[in-house]
Amino acid sequence: MAEKTLAAAAETRSKSKIKQSPADRAFVICNTIFLTLVVALTLYPILNQLAISFNNAADALRGGIYLWPRMWSTANYKAVLNKQNLVTGLWVSVERTVLGTVLSLFVTALLAFICSRPKYLWKKQMNLFWVITMYVNGGLIPVFLLYRDLGLTSSFWVYIVPGLTGAFNMMVIRSYMENLPESLEESAQLDGAGYMTIFFKIILPLCTPVLATVALFIAVAHWNSWFDAMLYNRMNDEYTTLQYELMKLLSAATTASAGGSYGQKQTSNMITPASIRAAGSILTMLPIVCLYPFLQRYFITGMTLGAVKE
Repeated sequence: MAEKTLAAAAETRSKSKIKQSPADRAFVICNTIFLTLVVALTLYPILNQLAISFNNAADALRGGIYLWPRMWSTANYKAVLNKQNLVTGLWVSVERTVLGTVLSLFVTALLAFICSRPKYLWKKQMNLFWVITMYVNGGLIPVFLLYRDLGLTSSFWVYIVPGLTGAFNMMVIRSYMENLPESLEESAQLDGAGYMTIFFKIILPLCTPVLATVALFIAVAHWNSWFDAMLYNRMNDEYTTLQYELMKLLSAATTASAGGSYGQKQTSNMITPASIRAAGSILTMLPIVCLYPFLQRYFITGMTLGAVKE
């Protein structure tokens, strides 16, 4: 019996190979070559910056560094890590990323749940209102004056409160929720469940893929943000962020390079804007690169299911 099963399996495999036409084989080959080129083009900028960051800054000025350092050096990372207020900025960035992601995800999911309910009276008006906010804003000065009057400037909460929800993230979660069967909510209501119970015990567990996707969007935005720190907490080092400190370091290196060198006067230890930019990019990229593999499967599912409504 086992021999017959193996023979049948081998025959099935041989038939599947025979049925593959030359056009199918050509498509597989072309698809493999194309995806290989896409991966190479995607990885090359990262590997190039990694090589420059570990290369001697003075030697990097000669160019010709692609995927491997020509003269190994860790001076670039030492210059970045020795930056004043870098540790403070790192902790503030971590705090705003974690707290901002959790609070923003909860508020956005709750708003999406309200806007996705068929029985909500102002559903169309509310959705239209949020779409308008994607194209119209009050401007930089009115927003700054508003935050100042609300007491948000020179405080940590200026990073959290204004970005508690966003129109794009809300619409992604809303589209996902609208694809869920209405019978789940109806059966829960027959058992006496209220809207908050339905939201926490039924909707949220089913929305794990899209919530993970939006959480990645929010976390990356918080982690990479530096303009709000410059605008609202420029004179307060207590609430500085990692990206803002790196931006100041890069600006100082760029300004100093116009009149000579940055850092030590010895040419062998010179630090250039390009080397600072490369080392800072690698350091700030690491947390997101480490986080993304754990959310990749949710990211793909959340985007495909939350983007189309049948």
